[in-house]
Amino acid sequence: MSQSNGPFWVFPVKNPTFFHLVTKEFNIHPVTAQILISRSLNTVEQINEFLYAKLPNLLDPELFPDMDKAVERILRAIIYNEPILIYGDNDVDGMTAATLLTEFLRSIGAKTFVDIPNRASLKKSLIGDALQVALKHQCKLLITVDCGITAAKEIEEVITHQIDVIITDHHEPTSRIPHCVATLNPKLINSTYPNRDLTGVGVAFKLAHAITNELIEREEISPTKIDLKSYLDLVALGTIADMGALRGENRVLVRYGLRQLRKLKRIGLAKLVAVSEIDPSHITPVEIASKIAPRLNSLGRIAEPIKGVELLLIRDHQLAEDLARQLDLYNLERQKIEKQASDDIENVIYQHPEILAEKAIVLASDKWHPGVIPIISARIAKQYNRPTLIISIEQHVGKGSIRTIPEFPLLPVLKDNSDLLLNFGGHDYAAGLTIKEENIELFRKRFCNAAEAALKEQDITNKLYLDAKINFCDITFDFLESMNLLEPFGHENPPPLLYTEAVQIWPPKVIGKYHLKLFLEQGDRMLEGVAFGLAHRKEQLRGKNLPLRIAFTPHVNTFLNKSSIQLHIKDFQRISVAETPC
Repeated sequence: MSQSNGPFWVFPVKNPTFFHLVTKEFNIHPVTAQILISRSLNTVEQINEFLYAKLPNLLDPELFPDMDKAVERILRAIIYNEPILIYGDNDVDGMTAATLLTEFLRSIGAKTFVDIPNRASLKKSLIGDALQVALKHQCKLLITVDCGITAAKEIEEVITHQIDVIITDHHEPTSRIPHCVATLNPKLINSTYPNRDLTGVGVAFKLAHAITNELIEREEISPTKIDLKSYLDLVALGTIADMGALRGENRVLVRYGLRQLRKLKRIGLAKLVAVSEIDPSHITPVEIASKIAPRLNSLGRIAEPIKGVELLLIRDHQLAEDLARQLDLYNLERQKIEKQASDDIENVIYQHPEILAEKAIVLASDKWHPGVIPIISARIAKQYNRPTLIISIEQHVGKGSIRTIPEFPLLPVLKDNSDLLLNFGGHDYAAGLTIKEENIELFRKRFCNAAEAALKEQDITNKLYLDAKINFCDITFDFLESMNLLEPFGHENPPPLLYTEAVQIWPPKVIGKYHLKLFLEQGDRMLEGVAFGLAHRKEQLRGKNLPLRIAFTPHVNTFLNKSSIQLHIKDFQRISVAETPC
């Protein structure tokens, strides 16, 4: 591990024997082999699955312990024409899961209603008004998607009204599991399902898959009647938006889901892609995370999230266009609200530098909109590399969003301090809570003390995890084409981060105020690099023929129909002598 003026550089672990085996076995570039090893793929079987797994390699949905009970109860509801309520969380994962299950169940003859709660307002319950909606439509079966695992008390009340409940969720159980007909969650302690990383929409897809299998086995439908691939666009959208790990089964679902998404078979999604100004043939996880997901999420932040499901289900072109434009406007409003809160929070940190003397950040105010605090807490946690809790106070109740770093999982801390909380739930690395205003300061002290006890100084230092060393002569169009094998890139499978030594042949240029353009040479090859957001470090690069070690991701840059290779530089270090291997 090495330190520059920026983050710590964590160099890749070498395993020469396995490295030679991988390059020979898969006939791949040595750099690609090292990238795979750096990503903890430790066997030939793991690498083979990572590179070549296809849809038939998806896990059997029957591996969920309660899957047979869930399937049986849903098919019984269809036989007896019992109305079913699909009730989802108010984020993109919840919207896509609710859309998928609603559309699928309707296609096999179920009478379904769908609801997504508006949770921008502060409510203790994660299930909200599901009971009222179920009673209104005389539903005898309630299926939760992307929620419910922490709502034992509320679900008990639903059951007293002779309404059966099936939970489909992927959040960590925090206490007693609700008593239901079936609970489908890969994170249950007794779960035999091998993929803990499924998101809410992934679990919903597995339920649809299991129902399809059962109907085919009973010979009640022909295998060609239901095309499960048509739902994979929703799975990709929800998984990427919810930062599902793009490893194993998730990677297969997202890879094929992106292909389905690019076909734009859903009218509403096609209109949303258009207002987001995305080239349909180049929809990537980055485009989804930065453009499509924020527009849908803006509904859950400041408007009515049920509109997201309506958009994904819609069949009318004009209505779809109107709704997509509405989402665009909501997103602009959300950005404005978010910027105000973000600027205010940065100002608080600037005026109170003692905040950063602690190993965790906890901030609360009645000025911040509860709908935007998840985005801000994620950004602050990443910026300062600390567990971060941002709380929005309304009517003496705080709604908090927490993001953290790998060294500090959240749920144990939340469980230890549950006596101060009205409710909490989520994952070890992203969670939410509600808390009475008078308990916030005591919780802040306990949370910061827990971080102080658990974290070392190096834990809160930003780190750059390098995948492999490469020479300029190896950075060719063919090599970049071979990198497609590693896609789709996203959470837990980021674009490869490479490093090398090169000479800066003349001083960098500042472009767009915040970025640097570097002119780099290694041997007889010259490449340009762009260091995004690093213009403030220009002084460190004064002078010509400056030896540097650079960390970067190579990209193909196309301008006026001419393609060139450009390095996206994440960090640099000055060194004494640059190697010139090419």
